[in-house]
Amino acid sequence: MLHFDANLGKDPHVLLTYFRNEFSTTATRLGLEYKSSQYKTHAAEFNKSAAKIIGNAKQMIDAAARSQDWAGTERLSALLMAHYTGCVAMIEGRNAIWPYEYMAFSRRMGELWQGFCQLAFDHPLRKLKLIAPPVFQDVRRELQGELAEYVSSLDLAAAEKSQLHGFYDKVWLLVDSGQIKLELDLHFEQDGQNVVVDFKSGFGSNEKGNTNRLLLVATIYKTLVEEYRCLLLVRSPEDQNNHYFRSLRDSKVWEAYSGPGAYEKIGEFTGFDLRTWIDSHVDWLEHLNQDTANLIRESGMKGYVEW
Repeated sequence: MLHFDANLGKDPHVLLTYFRNEFSTTATRLGLEYKSSQYKTHAAEFNKSAAKIIGNAKQMIDAAARSQDWAGTERLSALLMAHYTGCVAMIEGRNAIWPYEYMAFSRRMGELWQGFCQLAFDHPLRKLKLIAPPVFQDVRRELQGELAEYVSSLDLAAAEKSQLHGFYDKVWLLVDSGQIKLELDLHFEQDGQNVVVDFKSGFGSNEKGNTNRLLLVATIYKTLVEEYRCLLLVRSPEDQNNHYFRSLRDSKVWEAYSGPGAYEKIGEFTGFDLRTWIDSHVDWLEHLNQDTANLIRESGMKGYVEW
C-alpha cells in the first residue's frame, strides 16, 4: 500500500517498488491471456494497463497534496517522481515481453519525456492557464468573413466580385486537402500571451515531413491567428540534432530551444527548475533492472535515457 506524504518526491525507491509490485500483478494476469506468438498485442495491453496504473497514482497523489496542503514544489516533485518511476517500471515490463529495438525505444522515450515535461505546466508554480487550441475551420471562417466584407466594399461589378470569390474558393480547396490541424502538444496563456509548444526528443534524418508541417502550422499561428508565440522544446542538445532543427530554429516563426535551453524555458514559464530536479533524481540506467539497462547500453540507445 502506498503511503502518501509530502516526502514522496524525494526517494525514487518508494514509488519504484510500488509500481513494480503493481505491474508484476498485471504481467502475471496478461501472461495467462496471451501466447508467446502474440507478443505485440501482449506488450500493447501491458503498456495500456501500466499507463492506467500510473495515471491513477498521479490522481491519488494530487488529491493527497490538496487535502494535506502540500507546498506546490512538494506536489509537483511527487508527481514527477510518480511519472518517472512508473515509466521505469513500465519500460522494464514491456521489455520483458518484447525486447525493445532502436526505433520503438526512441519513439517511446520521446513520448515519456514529453509527458514528464508537461507535468510542470499542468501543476505550475507560476500562474498560467491551459487553453484549447484554435480550430482551423474557425480561422478559415473568420478569414472568409473578412474577405467577403472587403470584396463587398470594392467598386467592382457583381460579376467581378463573384470571380474574386471563385479564385479564393479554389485556393481554399487546395488548403483543405491537407487537413491542417493546429493542435500541438501544449497550449497555454500567461500574462496575456498565448503560447503553443511542441516537444521533441530529437531530430533525426527522417524529419523532413514533420519539419515542413511544423513550419506550416507555426506560420498559420503567426500570420492568421493573433497573439501567439510558438516554442519548440527539444530534449537532446543542439550538437546531437541535425539541419532540420536548425531550419526551425532559424525560421521567423519558431523559437527553438534544445538541451539546457529547453529546460531553462520550462523554468521561465512554470517557475520550477526541472533541470536541477532531473540531476538530483533521474538516473535511468541506475534504476532500470539489469536486463533492460544492459540492452540499452549494448544497443546504442543510451542517448535516449539522458534527460
